[in-house]
Amino acid sequence: MNKDENDRKWQVSRRRVLKLMGAAGAAAIAIPLVPALLRKASAHSSDATNGSNPQRLRRWSMVIDLRHCDGCQSIGKPPQCTQGCIDGHFVPEPMEWIQVFEYELPGGGTQFIPVPCQQCQSPPCTNVCPVGATWSTPEGPVLIDQGRCIGCRICMAACPYDRRFFTWGQPPVPPESLLADYHPERQFPLPVGVVTKCDFCPDMARAGRLPYCAQSCPQNAIYYGDLEEDLATNGVEVVKLSKFLTENQAYRLKAELNTKPRVYYIPGHGENVGVGRDPYNKGRLATRWPWIERIKGAKTWSRSGR
Repeated sequence: MNKDENDRKWQVSRRRVLKLMGAAGAAAIAIPLVPALLRKASAHSSDATNGSNPQRLRRWSMVIDLRHCDGCQSIGKPPQCTQGCIDGHFVPEPMEWIQVFEYELPGGGTQFIPVPCQQCQSPPCTNVCPVGATWSTPEGPVLIDQGRCIGCRICMAACPYDRRFFTWGQPPVPPESLLADYHPERQFPLPVGVVTKCDFCPDMARAGRLPYCAQSCPQNAIYYGDLEEDLATNGVEVVKLSKFLTENQAYRLKAELNTKPRVYYIPGHGENVGVGRDPYNKGRLATRWPWIERIKGAKTWSRSGR
């Protein structure tokens, strides 16, 4: 099979997406249904080869296309990926599980880089926990059991990406967050004196939804996918993951540390947003926490606990 034929094989057209999703029209291409699409795509390819439908182990991953990330400058708002994560997970101030940093470019100007937990395949954080409160799941996400965490913060020191956070006091979150049943895949309500972080939304993936950050991105810059099936989507298009990464020179943060992150980045500075972001237009709006009413005794703190 030549390259053109192979490329055509992996092209997922709008019609095929609708068929796999069992949708009746274009309105059915909805962000919440993407992992379900991947499951059906897996069954489709398996049935075509051997007539069976074995259960496969997922290898969840994320791709952030920086060509489409302008820090939400074009809509005049704080980064909406961060905002969506805060709203969906009741993330307390000042935690930003996915934080948008502004970095200087070599020739001048800046780029915005959203940074969630990198969900490393060789995570240094899990190796140092003295009580086994944090671990890697078979499908990739690194989780924390706050019921087991003793608050020693050794894992925070071990994380080379500074993506772990500590509850220095009663978290400033709305009262309704206390109504949830705690689970390591849904980290609320949070107690005092524990470590928390981005969990990659594995519960949402199983329910057929994209993570909050991907759902909230107005430029569709965040793709969520499965390395096993070699598919990823931002809710608008479906791509062959390996081809998408290779052809766009994707990279991983601090790859030299050999932590093997599951989050990939495509280089850019928002040049594909609208008429193209001016990299010399510096600055992003500050993140906001929307809670008007907070649980009794709540307090805010800085990252250092002061």
